[in-house]
Amino acid sequence: MLTSAILSLPRSSSTSAFPPPLACSGALHSSCSLATPTLRVITTASKSPSRNRLLRLRGQASSSSRPMIEKETPESQRPESFLRDSDNKEFSCAGDETVRARFEKMIREVQDGVCSALEAVDGGGNFAEDVWSRPGGGGGISRVLQDGNVFEKAGVNVSVVYGVMPPEAYRAAKPSTSAADDGNNLKPGPVPFFAAGISSVLHPKNPFAPTLHFNYRYFETDAPKDAPGAPRQWWFGGGTDLTPSYIFEEDVRHFHSVQKSACDKFDPSFYPRFKKWCDDYFYIKHRGERRGLGGIFFDDLNNYDQEMLLSFATECANSVIPAYIPIVEKRKDMPFTDSHKAWQQLRRGRYVEFNLVYDRGTTFGLKTGGRIESILVSLPLTARWEYDHKPREGTEEWRLLDACINPKDWI
Repeated sequence: MLTSAILSLPRSSSTSAFPPPLACSGALHSSCSLATPTLRVITTASKSPSRNRLLRLRGQASSSSRPMIEKETPESQRPESFLRDSDNKEFSCAGDETVRARFEKMIREVQDGVCSALEAVDGGGNFAEDVWSRPGGGGGISRVLQDGNVFEKAGVNVSVVYGVMPPEAYRAAKPSTSAADDGNNLKPGPVPFFAAGISSVLHPKNPFAPTLHFNYRYFETDAPKDAPGAPRQWWFGGGTDLTPSYIFEEDVRHFHSVQKSACDKFDPSFYPRFKKWCDDYFYIKHRGERRGLGGIFFDDLNNYDQEMLLSFATECANSVIPAYIPIVEKRKDMPFTDSHKAWQQLRRGRYVEFNLVYDRGTTFGLKTGGRIESILVSLPLTARWEYDHKPREGTEEWRLLDACINPKDWI
């Protein structure tokens, strides 16, 4: 008897339009409608009476799968808040709104500001918008500008998500969890969570104008269902990073200077620490190179005062426009050749490789179930792969690749 075991992901039943992610690059890369994987046992080349029993097992395994996040519902208007009523009614001990409420307000304001700035730069393109919600609370606003004058594709998405994640998704969301924590937090039962974030990837047409990614998020987990009374955990994560195809050192210095300025307002150790973290995180292992020229990146951040970290995330998110818009303004109209464009497409191929293979937001979104368009919104419209392509040493293309292989201190 010949049998094969297939790990399958049931198709999404969502019919919602393109835009997010996050999930991301959700705002959280957390908005598609995939169910959790199920192991299907399929029997072939056999007339054994046990075949019917195996097929029944297959059906039982399939029916037991369920999404970790509820299916989204399209909305015609933006609600004032995506939080559950119980969250909106809660206030902190100081009488202020909860961190959840203030973080959602911040990301929606940043989304409005960034979209307005990008439309002004593009001079012709406008963002299409999808609004969606979920019956148990949460939802998001997905905005995408596509085939504009300046931007080939620009996505700026926010989401608020309530869900339940399996332990493996918890590991994807918080891989720093130690082995000692496994006994307390990574129980076999699902872990209820709340997540809110903004995520954006901007792909300009001109190969001399860099791609930009930014993502800021807030996460909370409740006690696992089989460990009632365990403490709630929270953390912040995010960052902003630059991915050019060609190096203009004044642009890279400007970008990093803005990141450093935002960090220095809170802790002078933040910029060097988060710059290195960014270089390490956006590493394409199978290529031996970074995705781009870095910026800042942090995750699982909860070892500082919560109010301070909320202010820090807000400052970083508000720094996106001054860090990026001046660079695009300088480069968007520069003349370029087909050769320049081909190199940009090759570098976009690297972008795709990282996002699909290594990105934690993508992994988390696929493991918990969210809008697939939201998870994949970070991908460019076009990319290119050539067999064994190597730029000639000393060229501008080689210089970019060298900087991706050997990260530099730009300021």
